[in-house]
Amino acid sequence: MTTIENAPLKVDVWSDVACPWCYIGKRRFESALQRMAERDGAAPEVEVEYHSFELSPDTPVDFEGTATEFLADHKGIPLETAQQMQDQVTALAAAEGLTYRMDQVRHTKTLKAHELLHLAKAFGKQDEMKERLLRAYFTEGEHVGHVEDLADLAAEVGLEREAVVVALNAGTYAEAVADDIARARAYGINGVPFFVLGGRYGVSGAQDPGVFVQVLDQVLAEA
Repeated sequence: MTTIENAPLKVDVWSDVACPWCYIGKRRFESALQRMAERDGAAPEVEVEYHSFELSPDTPVDFEGTATEFLADHKGIPLETAQQMQDQVTALAAAEGLTYRMDQVRHTKTLKAHELLHLAKAFGKQDEMKERLLRAYFTEGEHVGHVEDLADLAAEVGLEREAVVVALNAGTYAEAVADDIARARAYGINGVPFFVLGGRYGVSGAQDPGVFVQVLDQVLAEA
């Protein structure tokens, strides 16, 4: 029987596959766990669940243009400013060991990618699937909006390709995605990444690992 004392700490994370800060936030949270492992001899046991959030739900699946052009138009800023923003986030990603190739990014609607993450969760593969989607989008220039391409990525993490195609085409997990987005709205979340630790403490943004360590220590002490 699982008790409160030995149950893993639940960490709910709202994020989007097309969010550069979400990948950075994922790495920084992982770095925080590693720091705690080095300090304490073992990392705290956590159960991370990713929840859906669409930053740009009106994006077409086959967006014609670059990610920089989309950012400039979406934020109403000059193209040069958008490029500077992307250069900055690329440098910050590099500091976390991530390679962003923003000139190769194929911007798209992420709804089906979120459905796939719910499917992966059902088979205990959500973290692997999340990592694979982020790398495909930001590093490899893969399209993460088409069902067939998503199925290929899913097969790489051990999911059955044809079952993924069937589920995504049927919209099997569309309601689960909508529920996540509704929960985010109820919590007042309007930007991602957003971490909820132990169902009580919210951490907004891709914070420094030290911030995550501090919050984790506080949550675990109170538990």
